Amino acid sequence: MKEKIHHGTYDGAYVSDTSIAHCYANRTMVLTDGRGATVRDRSGRRYIDFTAGIAVNILGHGRRDLARIAAREMRRRVHVSNLFASVPTLELASHLVASGPFTACFFGNSGSEANEAALKFARLYAHRTRGAGHHGIVSFSNGFHGRTMGSLSATYKAAYREPFEPLIGGVHYLPYNDVDALQQLDERTAAVIVEPMQGEGGLTVMNDDFAAALNEICREHDIILIADEVQSGLGRTGRLYGSHAVGLAPDIVTLSKPLAAGLPLSATLIPERINALLSPGDHGSTFGGGPVVTAVGLKVWQEVTRRGFVDRVREAGEMIAAKLSDMSANSDILGQPRGLGLLRGVPVETGGSDDGSVLGRIMEAARSEGLLILRSGSNVIRLAPPLNIRDRELTEGLARLERAVQQIEHEHHKEKHTV
Repeated sequence: MKEKIHHGTYDGAYVSDTSIAHCYANRTMVLTDGRGATVRDRSGRRYIDFTAGIAVNILGHGRRDLARIAAREMRRRVHVSNLFASVPTLELASHLVASGPFTACFFGNSGSEANEAALKFARLYAHRTRGAGHHGIVSFSNGFHGRTMGSLSATYKAAYREPFEPLIGGVHYLPYNDVDALQQLDERTAAVIVEPMQGEGGLTVMNDDFAAALNEICREHDIILIADEVQSGLGRTGRLYGSHAVGLAPDIVTLSKPLAAGLPLSATLIPERINALLSPGDHGSTFGGGPVVTAVGLKVWQEVTRRGFVDRVREAGEMIAAKLSDMSANSDILGQPRGLGLLRGVPVETGGSDDGSVLGRIMEAARSEGLLILRSGSNVIRLAPPLNIRDRELTEGLARLERAVQQIEHEHHKEKHTV
């Protein structure tokens, strides 16, 4: 029974006709609360959450310690702007900078902002060291770097870009994992931006040869190499950074999604040779790095860098990989599993043009089984549970996924033979 109230029309756990902009789905499930790796919808039904807010809630839902930290900081002061400093902001910046060959950290609010800052810093560096005309930006096929105008310009999918063109100029796309294509890089290139694993682009992992070639060519031409670790960073791959997992040696690392475990925070980590060229006013962010979100970020950092944490992520990731391999071997519609750590996936390959539709049906079937999953690219099932998910929840979630796949595979075969 539908119930119309002032902010939408409810149909059980779902709401439609809301005041939310139409760039999101009109009909969506309303989640009310959660604990750990489980969430509950408006009707009271519980789900194992393999989405983690799109790889954001790496410590799960309902963390009372994080709530206490945020409340404590809000009682002290909520916001100070970047005209002043706060201790949590300074402390988190120092930890992040010490995690690699970095000198400074720029805080923002989202992954798109982190990448926007990285691209601006790279262009500033090229302009101030080599002069005008050295502003090229290279990104790669199926890469996703954000929705703001600069980061969107570096995002590969035409459907995301075309309604907003013209975007910033000088951006070129090369094929991902194609070493030969990198020969097109030269001193006119200011920056290369790349994901160690393509979170939105089908979960393709960077291969060793490609990483080594990128390292070498960017050093040779003094090109700023930006690792977009918005989805792959902070333990998600079973290493602190996805770059570590694939052998990439970036000049800049961008972080966001899990950095404050659900609160808006991003970081752009930069080396000395860029920081030395920056002056006050070159870039800024009113809300970036506020005391509330950085205090929570400090707790996230402590958890992720705790002894054994990323080792446990690798073990759990291997459990998923083994189960997906078994499912693939016994399925006619699943391809080879892919991914690293607790960002894993498997393509749906029906041999036709309806892979995306079949995947959508699998997602719905999984939801009916009490499991929330994601899509990556057009046809890849994406699993990104909280990094501290318990083994029994992981096992049960995978069993629910298997039942959902088997159900849709059976229906698909039946439809195929009927036609």
